[in-house]
Amino acid sequence: MSMEKVLLAYSGGLDTSCILKWLLEQQYEVICFMADVGQTEDFAAAREKALRIGASDVVVKDMKDFFVEKFVWPAVQMGLIYEDRYLLGTSLARPCISKGLMDVAVQRGCSFIAHGATGKGNDQIRFELSCYALNPSIRVIAPWRMDSFCQRFQGRSDLLEYAKRNNIPVSATPKAPWSMDANIMHISYESGILEDPSVAAPEEIYQLTQSPTRAPDTPSVAEIVFKAGLPVRVTELVSGRTMEKPLDILAFLNKAAGEHGVGRIDIVENRYIGLKSRGVYETPGVTVLHCAHRDLEIYCLDREVLRVKKYLADRMADYVYNGYWYAPEAEYVRKCILESQKNVSGKVVVEMFKGNAMVTSRESINSVYNQELASMEVHGNFTPFSATGFIEINAMRLREHHRVFGTANMTKHFSRTDSDMKLF
Repeated sequence: MSMEKVLLAYSGGLDTSCILKWLLEQQYEVICFMADVGQTEDFAAAREKALRIGASDVVVKDMKDFFVEKFVWPAVQMGLIYEDRYLLGTSLARPCISKGLMDVAVQRGCSFIAHGATGKGNDQIRFELSCYALNPSIRVIAPWRMDSFCQRFQGRSDLLEYAKRNNIPVSATPKAPWSMDANIMHISYESGILEDPSVAAPEEIYQLTQSPTRAPDTPSVAEIVFKAGLPVRVTELVSGRTMEKPLDILAFLNKAAGEHGVGRIDIVENRYIGLKSRGVYETPGVTVLHCAHRDLEIYCLDREVLRVKKYLADRMADYVYNGYWYAPEAEYVRKCILESQKNVSGKVVVEMFKGNAMVTSRESINSVYNQELASMEVHGNFTPFSATGFIEINAMRLREHHRVFGTANMTKHFSRTDSDMKLF
């Protein structure tokens, strides 16, 4: 009887290398899958390592263009940002990798997939919900949620001992005191010394951005052209160099913004599973794109359309963060947001300088900005005395509130005693 096939989401690191060996001990045939989404990785060395451990094959799939065009660019277009700070770099990569994983699972006749995500994190949810949405019949092996595996392996020291006994190569360099996940969009850091939110992240943690204090004294300036909310061209204004391919645009902005320390955040966020976690993120290029796109939206969209779109984008950010990229509600909200983007076309000039990305100008034939109407120099078609009636109508409820309840006394709500000021 032939062994059942498992497709393992493999990184080449300690955890998934040990999981590979453990799956072989459980009498599975294991094929390893690696998605290249722009992380710095020696895929040839990882492939050789997996085959030496006992994998029947290793599939490395270049998904960089697919990731940027089908996930990163739509996220920019939709204006997705989780809890007003996190641009979802890891969250967007998971449904992309899951698509590659499911395609290979079908091609190779795998009944199971396996991963090394922990039981406390978001990634287990994102991977599995995405895979089930794409292939409802797939079965999942999650060792870090299995009693037999967790009793045998409490943590890194047990894995290291297991690797030594089974001749599994382990990097000779010391493990960084934090975990890291990287792709072409961003790098995230968490765990280890970062678990204490009161301790500042060390400067040496950052790989995509340099400290704003060491940034050049001359700003980098780029013109970004959007069509229907999507970035289609970026020009470096000093050199005149122009990029049009999504991967080239992102690579250029990552470098330019990274040199100025743009895109760093250090946050405590709410995981879907119910825990709070501290994370440090670098997202230089997409931070610039998000800034430019948001500015152009305000320039082109009706005020109330913008507010409804912002509400939908917040919901969509939650869906992406929580692993529902392929869910019907996410598909519906995506279509609604896309309707708002049909007129978000134009060009925006962004200045990157010492940790900041600042829009300095914007142009669009679709703008609802009326310079003559807004001007303080001429009345234009605006009738100033009409504002009198506008103010009277809006003041009516305030007058009625005062008639019934008297003058509002805000001071008593904001007074502070010495004991109030003692934080600890």
